Amino acid sequence: MWAYIVRRIIATIPVMAIVALFVFSLLYIAPGDPAAVIAGDQATPQDVERIRASLGLDEPYLVRFGDWLFRVLRGDLGVSIFTNLPVSLMIAQRIEPTLALMLVTLVLSIVVAIPLGVLAAWKHGTWIDRAVMAFAVFGFSVPVFVTGYLLAYIFALELDWFPVQGYTPIRNGFRPFIENLVLPAVALGSVYIALIARITRATMMEVLQQDYVRTARAKGVGTRGVLFIHGLKNAAVPIVTVIGIGIALLIGGSVVTESVFAIPGLGRLVVDAILRRDYPVIQGVVLLFSFVYVLLNLLVDLLYIVFDPRIRY
Repeated sequence: MWAYIVRRIIATIPVMAIVALFVFSLLYIAPGDPAAVIAGDQATPQDVERIRASLGLDEPYLVRFGDWLFRVLRGDLGVSIFTNLPVSLMIAQRIEPTLALMLVTLVLSIVVAIPLGVLAAWKHGTWIDRAVMAFAVFGFSVPVFVTGYLLAYIFALELDWFPVQGYTPIRNGFRPFIENLVLPAVALGSVYIALIARITRATMMEVLQQDYVRTARAKGVGTRGVLFIHGLKNAAVPIVTVIGIGIALLIGGSVVTESVFAIPGLGRLVVDAILRRDYPVIQGVVLLFSFVYVLLNLLVDLLYIVFDPRIRY
């Protein structure tokens, strides 16, 4: 077991190295001269050269990458071109709303999607199964921003059940905190719920046809025991896998969701940075998102040994 854990941890090192190389290269992949774009049309050649020097574009690529990577390993993500604030400070100021939104969405998606998938597999071929699959297709097909605007119009503007936009920290009260996150979490989680529900249904249908399930039923095990003890436990590995992979949907969708509901999180920060071509901020946020995604997938890999002891060997 420990050998498996060590191998998975070591495997993340080259992945993060490749991610860091790609994030750093964003400055060079962007079309045109980044310094000229940042300086604007009215800038003088001296202004362009000053910005180019501040970005390190006058140095060799490998030298610049080595210096940037060394600073990142020390926790220094650079300084914003437009605000002159440390990127790490700007991220720290914005990270709470994004983490809260993603956590609420993750919990909501798992609590809703897995029972729906199990129910659809148990009632395979019935109207319940077809209804769940129709919901999954709808949720997976409609863009997040469309769902967000629709929810905001119905439940915030027309019914006045929830705030239209904004974010309230949890220290100001749990009720206003959760009220501001319900609509964004439902909008962001619609695709995620559809994905998890479909995979849960497909996996459970396969598991429920196995011999050990028929044996459990023959021994008099009830429906709840068959579904959640014998069925869901043995279907857990594919479900956990798709939950881990689907984290990318949450990260990408949070950018759109925060823009729709005016949540001052990292999504809004990176959108503003892209519009202003603030490359240090873009690099810092993308690197953070990539690190979180790799870390969560490592956690998913380690959870495999909990659900399937054979993986330990």
